[in-house]
Amino acid sequence: MSFPAPDSLGPTLCVGEILVEIVATTPGCGFRAPQPLIGPYPSGAPAIFMSQCGRLGGAAALVGCVGDDDFGQLNLDRLRQDGVETGAIGIDPDYPTGSAFVRYRPDGQRDFVFNLAKSAAARFGWTAGTEALCDRAGHLHVMGTALAMASAWEVIDRALPRIKARGGSVSFDPNLRKELLRDPDILPRFARMVAECDLLLPSGAELQQAAGVEDAEAAIAALLQGGVAEIALKQGEAGATVYRRDAPPVHSRAFAVEEIDPTGAGDCFGGAYVTCRRLGLPVAGALTYACAAGARNVTRRGPMEGAGTRAELDAFIAATGYRA
Repeated sequence: MSFPAPDSLGPTLCVGEILVEIVATTPGCGFRAPQPLIGPYPSGAPAIFMSQCGRLGGAAALVGCVGDDDFGQLNLDRLRQDGVETGAIGIDPDYPTGSAFVRYRPDGQRDFVFNLAKSAAARFGWTAGTEALCDRAGHLHVMGTALAMASAWEVIDRALPRIKARGGSVSFDPNLRKELLRDPDILPRFARMVAECDLLLPSGAELQQAAGVEDAEAAIAALLQGGVAEIALKQGEAGATVYRRDAPPVHSRAFAVEEIDPTGAGDCFGGAYVTCRRLGLPVAGALTYACAAGARNVTRRGPMEGAGTRAELDAFIAATGYRA
């Protein structure tokens, strides 16, 4: 199967954590003193990705779990508002919705306090409803964070061959955080996703890690030769570039914006690129929208508050210049 499977085949499906994010309003290190906070904001990389898919008009569905509380309802309301199917999101009566407290340091790094392990975030699995959703899905998007979540991997492991068997496509955003690499299951799952995906969405050294070589050009060649149809390489302030077999690279410059909150930029980029390609846009157009989605999102506080509709992204593109 080459990328992309059309949107008409069935929704883009993503699996993983759903949580709320609460953000410190003053820069500094950690949370060891009382301080002003803002939130809660709906969050979780899969939720952000799917929000952007839905807002652009793509068919979208999410598998996950929230608690039977206000934080869970906040997420469900937002996802439905953005056009995402929520029928495969469980509501756990015994565990709270996952949460992340975030504070930005003066140098731009972030301190986190998570409640995921003892929350509802991973309390889902393969059910009759999930199976029915997978049997009509047209695309599977996998986040690197899902590789470390046993419940998410169970669903991905069973969903992937079903979706591919009906002509669906697969995308993979490695997002490999250092702490994830301590889990011995991660690297085999990572290698499988690289081998199975039609679209790879790496940042920085994830490109070379996916190919197992140190040179970027050699990594691109190896991945394309190995079966990846498209590589959408996120390059931060340098923009983004798409590489394909038997086609010249397509580059988009980064938009010049004032960054307020960088969380979710890569997820919005990926959600926009996958959706635009599945809706039939050519690579150059999809890449422009993806860069615009990521850039617009960082201009709002909250991880998915800047996810844009087609009209909002058109207005953003018309009004915003590119970085020099």
